[in-house]
Amino acid sequence: MKEKISLAAARRIALAAQGFLDPRPAGTPDRRHFARVLSRTGLLQIDSVSAVVRAHYMPLYSRLGPYPLALLDNAAVTRKRTVFEYWAHEASFLPVETYPLMRWRMQRAEQGDEMYLGLAKWGREHAAYIEEIYREVVARGPIAASALEGQKGSGGWWGWSHAKHAFEWLFWAGRITTAHRRGFERFYDLPERVLPQPILDLPVPTPEDAHRELLRISARAHGVATSGDLRDYFRLSPADMKGRLEELVELGDLLPVRVEGWDKPAYLHKDARLPRKIEARALLAPFDPVVFERSRSERLFDFHYRIEIYTPADKRQYGYYVLPFLLGDRIVARIDLKADRSASVLRVHAAYAEPDAPPETAAQLFEELKQMQGWLGLERMEITPVGDLGPALSDIAVS
Repeated sequence: MKEKISLAAARRIALAAQGFLDPRPAGTPDRRHFARVLSRTGLLQIDSVSAVVRAHYMPLYSRLGPYPLALLDNAAVTRKRTVFEYWAHEASFLPVETYPLMRWRMQRAEQGDEMYLGLAKWGREHAAYIEEIYREVVARGPIAASALEGQKGSGGWWGWSHAKHAFEWLFWAGRITTAHRRGFERFYDLPERVLPQPILDLPVPTPEDAHRELLRISARAHGVATSGDLRDYFRLSPADMKGRLEELVELGDLLPVRVEGWDKPAYLHKDARLPRKIEARALLAPFDPVVFERSRSERLFDFHYRIEIYTPADKRQYGYYVLPFLLGDRIVARIDLKADRSASVLRVHAAYAEPDAPPETAAQLFEELKQMQGWLGLERMEITPVGDLGPALSDIAVS
């Protein structure tokens, strides 16, 4: 190891890499700001839970402040689109330039690898049915899986479950892609009718070259990271990683380092910035790249975080949909939040401070909540004084 980095420096490097060093726009964010964020994160993880706002919209808000949701919506439609959907960390929006780098995964998926084992098994057992669904997409795309529910085809009655399985198999295999969404429902079509032609014309790299480039993207998005962090960003297998990091070190893209308190070697990206200070203030989605790898958020921030949506209500420690609160270069609080759109209320169910949270945490969190309320177009905020920060937030709200 050639260099040792303090934990505080590692946090600042990581947050700078994720775009938290960049100033928020003075006016309404536009496509240039969207592109800048995506160039930092490399992906936006998609999630359907809309307790506050669907998670793929949140990383842009965390970095840009209030922005038009149409920035992401418009980037994901038409032949001039700048993002496409595919499996990366999980289902994600990715820059269209990344499309050739995912072709190896699509090719493996078509062979029954690189997809959920249950779906791969289903695909082997229903190959003819999958081809029937594919022909429907060719003839009728863009089309949603629900359009085939209950429709009679040559293979018999198509139920939702089988149709959805076939669409998902074809999506993994890259034979179809998302043309657009209505609400959260995907409408599928052929890649050649959806993606920009210059992207389709790009050469397809070898799997080894693609893995190397994906690791470069991952390293740039992390700033400093362990091998496991780098592998997890695009869910590469240990076999796909073999020899790649050593090659990137030899090429000068990565510098081996030691991070204070980490028990595993780390790698610093060649272009990583080490700012003297991070002045961030942001609520983070549970699937923000800063926290979606839970062991990394523990190493960087000493922040133990688990989403409790599927935990029975009486067994939850913090709440149903809990957002971490980033202030400066620390995660200083967490808050159970819900956007009650029918009542036009932002509901703060509970708020908890982390150990050593600064005295201004409640005031700063309240300001961020007011900003989020405005962004979501909600008329008012209601705070339940639960958690050690809840009463302070209530007092600020009524003062």
